[in-house]
Amino acid sequence: MKMMNAIVAGAALLVLAVSALAADGDAAAGKQKTALCEGCHGIPGYKTAYPAVYPVPKLGGQHASYLVKALQAYKSGERSHPTMRAIAAGLTDKDMADLAAYYAASDVKTAGK
Repeated sequence: MKMMNAIVAGAALLVLAVSALAADGDAAAGKQKTALCEGCHGIPGYKTAYPAVYPVPKLGGQHASYLVKALQAYKSGERSHPTMRAIAAGLTDKDMADLAAYYAASDVKTAGK
């Protein structure tokens, strides 16, 4: 039971940390960092062809904490899309928070619409 409580507490702290990081993002700075994102996510209706064909997700209007968590998962290898892993590998925590703030605050016309 103590182990389960520790796991739950750890998960709660992780959620709070991700939320705090996303809240610290600067949307204006994030807009300046979207060049790599726009190559796929900036094309309405775009579908990727590698590693499988599927619609590229819409970023505009997503919750900032979700976007940060997704980018962290690509960077850590928890999520395995090769292009996203390569892009996320070069992002700092601040970059992730800024990008998340930008996309969360906007309803930019992006893929997956």
